[in-house]
Amino acid sequence: MSTNTVEKKQKYSNRYSEVSKIVDKNHLYEIDQAIDLLKKSATAKFNESIDLAVRLGIDTRKSDQNVRGITTIPHGTGKKKTIAVLAKGDQAAAAEKAGAEFVGSDDLIAKIQAGYKDFDVILAAEDMAPMIGKIGRILGTKTPNKRNGTVTNNIEQAVNEIKAATRIEYRADKSGVVHLQIGKINFSEEQIRENFLTALETILKAKPSSSKGKYLLSITLSTTMGPGIHLDTILAQKTAEAKKK
Repeated sequence: MSTNTVEKKQKYSNRYSEVSKIVDKNHLYEIDQAIDLLKKSATAKFNESIDLAVRLGIDTRKSDQNVRGITTIPHGTGKKKTIAVLAKGDQAAAAEKAGAEFVGSDDLIAKIQAGYKDFDVILAAEDMAPMIGKIGRILGTKTPNKRNGTVTNNIEQAVNEIKAATRIEYRADKSGVVHLQIGKINFSEEQIRENFLTALETILKAKPSSSKGKYLLSITLSTTMGPGIHLDTILAQKTAEAKKK
């Protein structure tokens, strides 16, 4: 071998390689086992997020098989968000009362057109919907719409849910995978379990009627810096459905 050959960089850190040893990548875990492994594999020096990835048996090329929407999880994500609200009158007052960082109508639109983007979420009251087109191109995926609950006349509730980090938006990507943050590693095992089951129950309810064959293809839980933990989809579905009863 030539002395000029550059040694390949290690693919994973030593820390990741060590924690990966406790997870059998070929095993399908039940939820409580997976949560236990999440706790054991979270060795980073910060409060890691818990991420859920659900791969669905849908054809994302078909518009009637889009899986997307909004739901609330009981214990929130642990992530605080900055909110802007397009509203006036009573709705604007309600948004301010709930703690939205910036509330306005024409002035907010002008501010966004001038480059303001220091917010995670923008909501709009229903009577402001006709004005959204002025900033839709700028906002991109953040553009408010009724389907995901960001155009609403219940502004105060929407702001409260987002501030409490209990409201989450879900959407299958082009490969049919729904990615969600469902908490932080410092949550209790029961809080993580309840958030997981609520999120999975929501995804199950969102199954398109035109989708045929197996719907849940895979379910994976991981922390920000940890390995993926694969769950038994049949057991997970049964547990989520039992939660409703």
